[in-house]
Amino acid sequence: MPCRLGGARRHKGRRQHAADLGMSVHDDYRRRGIGRALLNALIEAADRWHGISRLELTVFTDNEAAIRLYRQAGFVTEGVLKSYALRDGMLADAFAMAWLRT
Repeated sequence: MPCRLGGARRHKGRRQHAADLGMSVHDDYRRRGIGRALLNALIEAADRWHGISRLELTVFTDNEAAIRLYRQAGFVTEGVLKSYALRDGMLADAFAMAWLRT
C-alpha cells in the first residue's frame, strides 16, 4: 500500500475553520506523483466539501522534497519548531506550515 496515512483532522470551537493535515508515502512509491495527488485531493476535500479554510502541518526542516511539494501547493512556512521531535536518537527541527484559502 503506497499511502500509510492521509487525512485532515478538523479543530473544534473557534478553530473549526482549520484542520491538521498528515500524510506519508512509503519509500518504495516515492517520486510517482502519489504525494501530489493525495495532497491535492485533501486540499480539495477540505476546501470544497468541508468548508475548511486553513490547513496546518509540520515537516522536518531537512525534508526538501516534501517542503517543495507543500510550497507548490500553496503552503507557506509560518515558523520553525526547534527540537520538535526525536528522530534517529537526535532532536530534529520542523517547519510549521499552513495553507490558507485564497
